[in-house]
Amino acid sequence: MSLIRLVTAGAAIVVAIAAIVAATRHYQSAVGPPVPPAVVLPTRPDSYLGVYQADVPHTYAGVTAMTASTGVRPNVVMYYSGWREPFRTKFAEAAARHGAVPLVQIEPYRVKLSAITSGTYDTYLRNYASTVRSYRHGVIIGFGHEMNGWWYPWGTRRATPAEFVAAWRHIVRIFRSVGATNVTWLWTVNIIDAKTGIPAPGRWWPGRQYVTWVGIDGYYYKPSWAFAPLFGPTIKAVRALTHDPILISETGASAQAGKAAKITDVFAGVRAYGLLGFVWYDAVGVRDWSIDTTAAAGALRRGAQAYRRSAS
Repeated sequence: MSLIRLVTAGAAIVVAIAAIVAATRHYQSAVGPPVPPAVVLPTRPDSYLGVYQADVPHTYAGVTAMTASTGVRPNVVMYYSGWREPFRTKFAEAAARHGAVPLVQIEPYRVKLSAITSGTYDTYLRNYASTVRSYRHGVIIGFGHEMNGWWYPWGTRRATPAEFVAAWRHIVRIFRSVGATNVTWLWTVNIIDAKTGIPAPGRWWPGRQYVTWVGIDGYYYKPSWAFAPLFGPTIKAVRALTHDPILISETGASAQAGKAAKITDVFAGVRAYGLLGFVWYDAVGVRDWSIDTTAAAGALRRGAQAYRRSAS
């Protein structure tokens, strides 16, 4: 081949490579950056011991203080996120450094569920999903928790199950369209209570393709209350819908109920039903649920040690 032909061929190759690079960049700008690998959290029973602290997500100090006082390092830390509030990346990074997964309960206060479904808040949701995607570690996200109760604006007396389901599905689709493959979707219901009018959650079920795990919230108010009658009917109702893993996503015990005994009871119940674990509400809510006694801290520590033994 002559020198002229060699130079010409080389130039053609350079032009072709440049064209390929340009086309690739154009494609990526059109469809966004490559989707990161999916993050799949473990689903073995007895895997999770979580906590909610009143000062999260503004600081991780309360969680580390709990670890210092109990000897227990939670591997799930929950916080509540107001509508239009961004994903708290710094808090999530702090959780990751401490070996924990952030659990975010997004609360749609002062917003109509129908407006979410119609796309009014799609920009907010895409931005939120993009930030979660950039975090890359696992994140557990719930939306409109305890919707089968009446106390929240998205609950049974102020929004229909159909409106909730449509909003839930819309949110999940937005996250998936952005490529936030590190999200575990936690559909969170309140325990059934016929006496107070809290119905079975089936009417709010979004469908198995939109849910990863199921969360159940329930609290101990009296000494006589035990895990099986408290959570059992709701677990049965959930199992009629799905065999997705179940997490007790909020629980606590009043001083009257006996915190140490109920912590032991939660551990036993989680094991008996083969659940993922539980999240203790270590703060003051409608009662003081905090782990504020030596006996309660000891019960938590012993239960956590049993978790570690079962994992080994």
